[in-house]
Amino acid sequence: MSNNEEHQMCLKRLGSRAFYLLILFACASVNAQTNLALNAPASGSTNVQPGNLATDGNASTRWESAYGVDPSWLTVDLGSQKSLASAQVVWEAANAENYLIQGSNNNADWTTLSIFTGGAFGNRTDNHTISGSYRWVRMHGTHRSVGNNWGYSIFEFRVFGAASSSSSSSTSGNCNLGCVTTLNGNTMRATVSAGNIVDIHYRVNGGSQQNFGMTLNNGVWTYDIGNLPAGATVSVSFTIITNGVGNTTAWNDYTLGSAPSSSSSSSSSTSSSSSSTSTPSGTNITGLGGAITAQYNNSPAGEGITNLIDNNVNTKFLTVASSSWVRYQAPASYIVTGYTLTSANDAPERDPLSWSLQGSNNGSSWTTIDSRSAQDFPNRFQTRAFTFNNSTGYTYYRFNFSNNSGTMTQLAEMKLYGTLGGGTTSSSSSSSSSVPLGNIVPLYNSSTQLEPTIRVQQGNQLITRIADRARDRHAKESHFQSYDHFLSFYWEHRTASIEIIETQFPDDTASIRMNVRTQWRLNDTEAENRWFYRGIGTVAEYCDNGTMVVVNDLNYYKERTHNCRTGQPIRKGDKLEFELSQFLDPSVPRGRAPYYGTTYLYIVGEGIVPWDILPGTFNTPTFGGGTKDSVKIPSQAWLGGGTTLPYDHSNEPDNHYIQMATNLGYNNGQPFVLGRRVHHTSFVDGTHDEHVENGVFDGMPGKAGPHYVNDRCTGCHVRNGRAAPANLGEPLDKWVFKVGDANGNPHPQLGRTLQPKSSGGAASEGVVSLQSWSNVGGLREPNYQFSGVQPATFSARIAPSLVGIGLLEAIPESAILAKEDPSDANGDGISGRANRVIDPVTGQTRLGRFGYKAGTSSVKHQVASALNNDMGVRTSVLPNPDCGSGQSDCGPSGSELSDTHLNNLVKYNSLLGVRPQRNINDAAVQRGKTQFTNIGCAGCHTASTYQTSANHPLAELRSQTIQPYTDLLLHDMGPGLADNLGEGQASGSEWRTAPLWGLGLSACVTGGVTNAGQGQQVCTPVHSYLHDGRARSIEEAILWHGGEGENAKNAYQALGSSQKQDVLRFLESL
Repeated sequence: MSNNEEHQMCLKRLGSRAFYLLILFACASVNAQTNLALNAPASGSTNVQPGNLATDGNASTRWESAYGVDPSWLTVDLGSQKSLASAQVVWEAANAENYLIQGSNNNADWTTLSIFTGGAFGNRTDNHTISGSYRWVRMHGTHRSVGNNWGYSIFEFRVFGAASSSSSSSTSGNCNLGCVTTLNGNTMRATVSAGNIVDIHYRVNGGSQQNFGMTLNNGVWTYDIGNLPAGATVSVSFTIITNGVGNTTAWNDYTLGSAPSSSSSSSSSTSSSSSSTSTPSGTNITGLGGAITAQYNNSPAGEGITNLIDNNVNTKFLTVASSSWVRYQAPASYIVTGYTLTSANDAPERDPLSWSLQGSNNGSSWTTIDSRSAQDFPNRFQTRAFTFNNSTGYTYYRFNFSNNSGTMTQLAEMKLYGTLGGGTTSSSSSSSSSVPLGNIVPLYNSSTQLEPTIRVQQGNQLITRIADRARDRHAKESHFQSYDHFLSFYWEHRTASIEIIETQFPDDTASIRMNVRTQWRLNDTEAENRWFYRGIGTVAEYCDNGTMVVVNDLNYYKERTHNCRTGQPIRKGDKLEFELSQFLDPSVPRGRAPYYGTTYLYIVGEGIVPWDILPGTFNTPTFGGGTKDSVKIPSQAWLGGGTTLPYDHSNEPDNHYIQMATNLGYNNGQPFVLGRRVHHTSFVDGTHDEHVENGVFDGMPGKAGPHYVNDRCTGCHVRNGRAAPANLGEPLDKWVFKVGDANGNPHPQLGRTLQPKSSGGAASEGVVSLQSWSNVGGLREPNYQFSGVQPATFSARIAPSLVGIGLLEAIPESAILAKEDPSDANGDGISGRANRVIDPVTGQTRLGRFGYKAGTSSVKHQVASALNNDMGVRTSVLPNPDCGSGQSDCGPSGSELSDTHLNNLVKYNSLLGVRPQRNINDAAVQRGKTQFTNIGCAGCHTASTYQTSANHPLAELRSQTIQPYTDLLLHDMGPGLADNLGEGQASGSEWRTAPLWGLGLSACVTGGVTNAGQGQQVCTPVHSYLHDGRARSIEEAILWHGGEGENAKNAYQALGSSQKQDVLRFLESL
């Protein structure tokens, strides 16, 4: 439409009765500014009718959004940056009560230009005076008008103004595979114009890899890489997922240029001469896995103290105090000579203005080593570096922040830099020795390829990306006992990826959009996503049920701004319990079609948390009564950090150890279940051990042997739990017997492991069984009999539980070595030391972590060792069979299990969830925890938390605060527990400290449940503790402690009976 045509339409609208002067004035005002939106491309957040019908100049056509979706928006692309003057929205009756007019120059970051509130249902025209230069303009509807039971509907969206004379440069060309441009002096913007899901991977100046999900706005994915130093080189790759198919692009390097010209630039104040933007020299100590605490426990949800050292500037720590301290306990003594502080995303008045940095070696006596006053952070996300002279090492460091101009204090990041050495550790530490890594090569470092982050704050959006699996029944239906188990064909088409995008508004309200990607098309009428649990009439009742919006066969979404539980807009702190129901289309090839999903608790502003229930809650008129509302489990009970599971409310006591981590990553649902399939498959005949209909796993039969102990992983690790001793005279087929000659070298007829079973005509190496039990002061000690060659030296080891091994791998080497005290320098009778082992792939020296004597260095090393020695299956990690010098029937060398299957199996074992500590508020448990430390148990089973490495490749395990109750060191446990065969640097009497998480659940996992119908199954506990299962109770395990554990055992025995019970109640709570 030409300007003249629009002028004629204006005359007709004003009518013949208008004064001629008024006609000239009104129409001249239209002519004075051009309708920049006329025929411009436009699209909506959803499009029942296309967006361009609102910019076509035809007042009888309209854009229409999907029904019932708040917020919704319509965006028009003006083609280039334009100087704006006004906007006009011509509404059909289905309009907005409240909405915003916003502008953007990247289609990602939006500036509000006008706010409209109080609109009534019915046709109307709204006029807005706006200003500024923008390319994209949108109507962002937050609430539909009363009576509008449909969506948003606009006849015409008009934007008036003129082309800007100072438009900034924009990205040109095809960005389907990604573009990166300089946005300003310290920020680069990545843009991708294709894909259903897009992740960005980048490194700054060759540093550690960062991984984030990009943000989608109107068909364009963006992510800003901020806080860059001048002239930074940024290496970037993208993972672009389209219709379920992923494509990872090649790495490309980009250099930060000067900021584009802008009509409104601000100058930054000059930093103090004692600070700079350069990173201080030395090790980043806060990245080593120490513990951080704050003076006050008053942080809002999602803004806690651990954000300060999570290596993510998009999160922040906030405390409601203008003056406060934060304390960091390093894993060893370090001489700190510099630090960096990074300002947070908003509210400059919360920046600290003055502070002091202090050091301590006992956490109570402090020495000031640096002070600053009248400091300034002119920009958001600004990192300032400070250096000073210091030659004293400390284990504890404390910032005392004061004198900011607001009532709160916040920072995005804090990093301390220095070198190892000097000082002494706290007297309460299990070790007073601080040692460097020496010849140990860390498993992971800043160059390790990292999987995408699971939870990230990007501007005003909190994005969480997880994976789910199909379930039989609902989480709170204890009468069915059918939630935690796995159904047939669980690895086929029965996982889903979930992306939660929480958009946060200034008034603490929020919108939630959940994007779901499935492995198979869902049923058209039952693609349900249940939100906002109430429990009215049933423990599976949600007030916001119904099917999701269908994008295509594998992609769906649901979006809300309204909380049907409260009858109010969704607000920060609201509980959104949800359950995705995977009701598959009946065309799914095998297995049944309808399934439920995992029950998650999402706290608005915080993210996914493990949950408990409060029976009898919600009994108010507002909600009509109900049962089992969910509530966040206190963080001190999260033994496994973000992997921590909910409490068991489905009444399945045997299934505690087989669950996927609560924070299982977006792309790891399928690898987890595929690895589980390998875990349950026989390498003799390929069958699955749970359901006959699961059939035979092609390619797996015939891999076991020629010599082996058991044919599948679950043959020893039943339900991933500990094994128990067999009856006298029965084969010990859930044990491994490490064997040697008289000198401890590999046995000529047996190799390193006695493998009783054989295939392909190979000779059996003999069977081991329990001959008898000897009574030792009321305790029992096993005696073995060998049907074949009896080795001169051997070590008997029963199958351990598998829970939490991925997290143990993620503990930094420095945090473990800091607890070493091989010469007992502090005189506490404990002289733990690390086992140093050889990496079978690289030949490098690694820290031993796994096995009863810490003989393997990583989960992959441990899994490959079990495949090789226990099942006779060769891999690329250990391609040679276990074979003695006198044996000729051990089979060939070379890998026979693909790396894909091996890696999936490693992921499955690594990403098992950990149950939380129970009964944390019980007085006996609390007293027992204190006694546990007082009598010396924590000298090996350390009660302090670990911070896992920020460099671990699996996001689920990275930067987690965990409490496994182990130092992972070797300790001499005395002659009563000793065998006569060492392993690596470990002697026969040395054993690695066993983790205690899951201890109180072990007996039900080992023993299983009664063979009864649904709802009637009860635990049949079998207690089996220590390396050979000799201990029939937790107390017997304590009483077997000798050597370095002798003092703690004696202290336990000296307790009164009620105090002993307190200790046992505490251990059972783990």
